[in-house]
Amino acid sequence: MWYMICSEDVENSLPMRKQARPAHLARLQQLQDEGRLLTAGPMPAIDSDDPGEAGFTGSLVVAQFDSLEDAQAWAKADPYIDAGVYKGSVIKPFKKVF
Repeated sequence: MWYMICSEDVENSLPMRKQARPAHLARLQQLQDEGRLLTAGPMPAIDSDDPGEAGFTGSLVVAQFDSLEDAQAWAKADPYIDAGVYKGSVIKPFKKVF
């Protein structure tokens, strides 16, 4: 089943994001390589594709997992968690219609 993982950043997360980004992207690439990633990306803090120093307010991942528990475990292991980027995440089943 598809699950959405919507994570919210702490204030001033950009330096921490930059440091942990390679490991974060490697995990997403693995999902992509396995054909389990529908979409993923950050949410800019301002109305711009490149928010510069304004940074980001969070991230969205929509991917396939065997269960809600598996999606939760995957989200908890995100390098952005260890780096202190995220202050919390909402993980819910997602039904792809289009």
